[in-house]
Amino acid sequence: MFKQSILITGMLCFTLFARAQTVRYRDIVFTDIKQKKNLSYSRNDSSSREKKAHLYDLFQPAGDAATDRPLIIWMHGGGFKFGSKEAKGIQLWSKTFAQRGYVCAAINYTLSKKFPIFNFDELKKSSYYSVLDAKQAVAYFREHSKEYGINPDKIILAGNSAGGIIALQAAYSTNAELAKFADIQDINSNKHELLKVAGVINLWGGMFDLNWLKNAKVPIVSVLGGNDKIMPPTHKDAPLHGGSDIHKQADAFGIPNELKVFNGYAHELQKHFNPVFSGGKSTQKRWLEAGQFAADFIYRSLYK
Repeated sequence: MFKQSILITGMLCFTLFARAQTVRYRDIVFTDIKQKKNLSYSRNDSSSREKKAHLYDLFQPAGDAATDRPLIIWMHGGGFKFGSKEAKGIQLWSKTFAQRGYVCAAINYTLSKKFPIFNFDELKKSSYYSVLDAKQAVAYFREHSKEYGINPDKIILAGNSAGGIIALQAAYSTNAELAKFADIQDINSNKHELLKVAGVINLWGGMFDLNWLKNAKVPIVSVLGGNDKIMPPTHKDAPLHGGSDIHKQADAFGIPNELKVFNGYAHELQKHFNPVFSGGKSTQKRWLEAGQFAADFIYRSLYK
């Protein structure tokens, strides 16, 4: 009996110790990061506007000897009209995921000269061109994978709001499908080819057509505010399918996915959404919680 008690106690202690250990790609394991700013993922820019649209910041864990790391490409929100890689949320997630051991690239993309927020046709067109930028970024980092110690088969697309929309459409729609939807004559090569990525982190973004989920089995983790009126959780009167719709349809198609809803909160997980004020410490605390939820899911998808 005494020996059995010791054995049980030992097993319990081991279990608690194992749970307490930090795990790379799931938990914060690096204290410091190193950052390179204003690099470009395009070779063909001829104007200052184009050059600005294709800049990125690179985040890596400092002192990391690993050479086969997953990459997360982070894309900002702003209704396809505003915003940049300097957005607080994008910088926060890029830094904290780099501290987990990821390589992170916070990218700019082509913004509309008009106001897509008030014009659905323009929103569709803006999404198309932004998705092309995302795909260009993926191709660039695959080409430079050895230089940055990246596993080219473990590239994850991530973003909040418009950035989430880009990530979802880039992973699940072909150029031809999105061009037809946006009423654009597509002239891109391999227009029927689907982009291959390892996962999508969708922070309060949405999809135009849930049938595109049939195209692939890319794991999706979605986070949203239950009171979001900008990107509602379900379709209803909105032109986009929100995270709740995506979760339901992904389940039906057998796509690995998870959904976290912050009940009582609006777009960007603010109590009351304000596009000018990004939110204080309480909002950023929810952003960190959203990041941890996403990190748990991506870790299980890639490494378990």
